[in-house]
Amino acid sequence: MISQLTKPSIGRIVHYSLSDQDADEINRRRVAKPHEPGWPAGAQAHSGSYAIGGQLAPLIVTAVWTDVCINGQVMLDGNDSLWVASRLASGVEGGPAAPSPGFWHWPERVE
Repeated sequence: MISQLTKPSIGRIVHYSLSDQDADEINRRRVAKPHEPGWPAGAQAHSGSYAIGGQLAPLIVTAVWTDVCINGQVMLDGNDSLWVASRLASGVEGGPAAPSPGFWHWPERVE
């Protein structure tokens, strides 16, 4: 469960689990071979590792709506990112108890 003392704030990094819809959006906009004939000069290609639902990625908090609802930029394994809005934390009432696709959670402590 979310600690009453741990609250998200702008700039903090949390873990986000990609949903299947997130992964589809990421993979759809990425190109396998940028700069093929017909590719616009100077265009920025989105490329990176294939995204899969359930994959964890760091999310930088860009807006805080409540103690458990945030917007943020998901940093992907590639040269692009994914903006997500109104995402809830795992472990809150009405949501999944464990990290689940489409939800964020605090990183586990590493000692």
